[in-house]
Amino acid sequence: MKPLIGINLDIKTGPPEEARIQTTYTDAIVKSGGIPILLPPMPEADLAEVVRRLDGIMLIGGLDYCPSLYKETAHHTVELADPKRQEFDLTLLRQALKQANMPLLGVCAGAQLLNIELGGTLVQDVKTSFAESTVEHSTVDGWKNGYNKHDVILSRDSIIGGIYPRDRFPVPTSHHQSVKDLGIGLKVTATADDGVIEAIELADSNFVVGVQWHPERDYETNKPLFDRLIAVSLERTRGRD
Repeated sequence: MKPLIGINLDIKTGPPEEARIQTTYTDAIVKSGGIPILLPPMPEADLAEVVRRLDGIMLIGGLDYCPSLYKETAHHTVELADPKRQEFDLTLLRQALKQANMPLLGVCAGAQLLNIELGGTLVQDVKTSFAESTVEHSTVDGWKNGYNKHDVILSRDSIIGGIYPRDRFPVPTSHHQSVKDLGIGLKVTATADDGVIEAIELADSNFVVGVQWHPERDYETNKPLFDRLIAVSLERTRGRD
């Protein structure tokens, strides 16, 4: 038995409009023993039916969610995600959080959305807010030139701290925003050397975790994270049988 892991998709404006995903995300789920179920925008009632059948969810990275969601005006560096994607992602996240013990992994923008939905805010541009930092969080033409890496420091007293064998290790990074004020029930579980928040989790949850880095771009290092997502999703499956 393999757990079904729902994954949202990026939306590219048309015509024709496209719903798409980088295969590194789906490959990571498959390698760790799950079955990726791709979720394009759909009516809310249909999504609710699908979510009830899923065993876990992963929210992928992408462009920026509108700062109006956390009552701020957009910084000039903001590049907005497609409105259809934003609306769907919010609906998916809300439905996931309503499900009992639904494992959820938010990657990059997915982690940021988790924080926003729970009432938190974002650093809209890391370079502006951390002007003295020497840590390179963003990457230009990463698929062509290779992605920057920087260390993250984990809190041992956390879900993610119990997953990785080391307290500090390098991760592939490509983001210009990050979590600022924490949403309700969330706690910080990893940071970069400059203090930028790199991971959050929902306290007292079985597995609701957001990471700011891109674990799917370095599967071997981050295999324990995907393995844990699949393991807790499988436990949920068996518990429903």
